[in-house]
Amino acid sequence: MDELKEKAVLVGVQLQKDLHFVYGMEELHNLAEACNVEVVGEVTQNLDRINPSRYVGSGKLEEIKAFYEEADANVVIFNDELSPSQIRNLEEDLECKVIDRTMLILDIFSRRAKTREAQVQVELAQLQYMLPRLVGLRASLGRQGGGSSGGVANRGAGETKLELDRRKIEDQISKLHKELEHIKEQRVTQRKQRTKKGTPVVSLVGYTNAGKSTVMNELLAKTGQNEEKQVFEKDMLFATLETSVRQIRLEDNKSFLLTDTVGFVSKLPHHLVKAFRSTLEEARNADLLLHVVDVSNEEHRYMMEVTNETLHAVGVENVPTLYVYNKSDLAGVPYPVLNGDGIWISAKEDKGLDELLEIIKKQIFEDYVICRMMVPFDRGDIVAYLNDNANIQKTEYEEEGTLLKVELSRADYDRYQEFIIGS
Repeated sequence: MDELKEKAVLVGVQLQKDLHFVYGMEELHNLAEACNVEVVGEVTQNLDRINPSRYVGSGKLEEIKAFYEEADANVVIFNDELSPSQIRNLEEDLECKVIDRTMLILDIFSRRAKTREAQVQVELAQLQYMLPRLVGLRASLGRQGGGSSGGVANRGAGETKLELDRRKIEDQISKLHKELEHIKEQRVTQRKQRTKKGTPVVSLVGYTNAGKSTVMNELLAKTGQNEEKQVFEKDMLFATLETSVRQIRLEDNKSFLLTDTVGFVSKLPHHLVKAFRSTLEEARNADLLLHVVDVSNEEHRYMMEVTNETLHAVGVENVPTLYVYNKSDLAGVPYPVLNGDGIWISAKEDKGLDELLEIIKKQIFEDYVICRMMVPFDRGDIVAYLNDNANIQKTEYEEEGTLLKVELSRADYDRYQEFIIGS
């Protein structure tokens, strides 16, 4: 049997100070399509404030209902997060399935989650979203119980079931919290090992579909990394939910870790932001952020604001940031161009990536030092380590050991202090 195709009417309320309403509705359209929902039309209303009981005014409700029936739709999607009572009232008045923006985003995330960590994070966010909304079902569940308006004795069977459901959800939430804590501990351990090695971390952040994964793949290809290191990239919302960490090795034995993070979107549900906190901690501990921007989108300034606000919400602060204005070819602006803390590139065309690599190197290796070292012959392990992890510019063999002229990280400089004989 064919799966019933969902056909949706989108509903949005434009408040006076909302300058990005049209773009927000366009984004809702894209979110619906990412869930394979066919959008059959939209209804909008200008209001001073959202109607607390039904989101829109009563006259507008009639219009939605008429349009819904005429368009043969089977779901109505609202452009904001609805309260439990709004969902109940709207389902009752419209007699149809009602979804809000948050549910839609959570649904996309659950479809895209591949790793156990991403799955746990999404499930946790979904349950935290559902819990208060169970109460919204009280009236309809209570009616099923059929009792009169008496006290406890006549409570609807639905209500008892509701309490059981709530307990089940609360148990599941605490189980998932524990599992996330465990995953987080592993992540912290891995991070500590990396910090010990002193490998710098560069983190890609930005709005969904700005081209972060493309930038990552092109940088991997540019530094001769093999194909299987490439990360998944596709022109769609939230293609990447997992944090990918890849090592970029450069020709002079320097290397850095490049991490790719989940893309942001406006009105990202706060449960999700909370759930993805540990994933985004990669960015919090980075030495450099590459904020990738789709400069061809006329709303790109707004997207940058949303990204910065979300980073702020998860505690990513005071990390040096380079703005990478991607898709310059589609924006009709000159590229590759470097200006202050911004670089205009086209990752797909491989234009500007050499320049980008140069700036990254300048930023993250600025504390590298060139010095002369005398390493005794019985400490060949140190010479071997430096051969792999530093840039040896000259090697001579003296009576008392190996004389090296070497460029190395501050961490290694401090570690091998006793062998340093000058700059």
